[in-house]
Amino acid sequence: MSKGKSSAAKKTKKPASERKQYHYKLVLSDTCAVCKTPCARGMSYYNRMQEPGAIGKGVPCILTRTYS
Repeated sequence: MSKGKSSAAKKTKKPASERKQYHYKLVLSDTCAVCKTPCARGMSYYNRMQEPGAIGKGVPCILTRTYS
């Protein structure tokens, strides 16, 4: 009597290159300022960019998430 699972029931994992990945668009503080659904990350970035001399390259926006 065998108590273990058969080898046919095991799932095979896809390689990392074949899995779907999230992609986000980078948005600037002016986009976060007029957003209808503000998020904590966007508002934090917006407040940092309001200080004089602040340099920013954008923040990933969760509302623009796509799969590929």
